[in-house]
Amino acid sequence: MSFNFSDFTKEYISSLISTLEGLSIPTLEEIWSIIENARNNKNTIHLIGNGGSAGTPSHSAGDWSKELKLRTISHTDNSSSLTAWANDTDFSNIFVGQLSTFIQPGDVVIGYSGSGNSENVINGILYSKQNGCSTIAITGNYNNMGGGKLAKIVDVALIIPSKSMERIEDIQLIVNHIIKEAIKSNNGL
Repeated sequence: MSFNFSDFTKEYISSLISTLEGLSIPTLEEIWSIIENARNNKNTIHLIGNGGSAGTPSHSAGDWSKELKLRTISHTDNSSSLTAWANDTDFSNIFVGQLSTFIQPGDVVIGYSGSGNSENVINGILYSKQNGCSTIAITGNYNNMGGGKLAKIVDVALIIPSKSMERIEDIQLIVNHIIKEAIKSNNGL
């Protein structure tokens, strides 16, 4: 049996398209509304994520701060802070430690986790909720976990309808581009 790259690629693309078509547009709109409100009120958006889902916060913070003039911090980018919190306390506290310095009531914290069970992201979200922030999860249905613990504790959860970590991570960035472009269109940017 030989591997057929063309067939494999077509199947991957087909899976990606069907997953995108399954996204909840009402949930996307709710997230867009929360981000628009934060932008209008000059609140800060804090982005946290684990593993492959740590790259999306970095990319999105760059886009959102530059193109939307939106106060956006990716707490996955400061390796010295991440490793200091992990070393001096515990890896599960890397986002709680950073958020304890930066968040203000009214801010928005978005957690990215393909499984929804990343302890450091869950702890960051719980801390943020306790300190007056709106919370959002962008997660997936990895291994049929339905967004994991994260989806159950946030104010709004977008659960990407896929069991594939790769599709979930692909679509996390697409979701952030949808939100960014909607804000640009809505505000004539």
